[in-house]
Amino acid sequence: MSAVADPATVEDCLRVGAGFSQGDRTWIAEQCATLDARLAAFHADTTELEISVKDRGARGQKVTLECWISGREKVVTTSSEEDLHAAVMDCRDDLRRRLNDSKTKQEPRHNRHLREVPQPDAALLETLEP
Repeated sequence: MSAVADPATVEDCLRVGAGFSQGDRTWIAEQCATLDARLAAFHADTTELEISVKDRGARGQKVTLECWISGREKVVTTSSEEDLHAAVMDCRDDLRRRLNDSKTKQEPRHNRHLREVPQPDAALLETLEP
């Protein structure tokens, strides 16, 4: 598997939507930086993240984190945690799980480790046959 020339990071791909200000963006990017390892498999110019909050600070607030990656279905995670920090962490963790699930769905059904084992040379096999 070849490395991506310009890997996606939360810092590069994150937009703040309704309920958050640009001042919140740095804090959110720091909290979601653990997603960088998962996003690194994708190109930065084909990956977008957007986080928004509805009714911020109210009892029924709802945080939504959306992820668009070219060639894949949009992933949407939400949290209704009352604490804003907990809600952002909940969305982040759910997005990481969903990205992992998405990758697993695209892997072949057989064991990945078996796929990476080099196949024996055909000439060598002919010399081993009786």
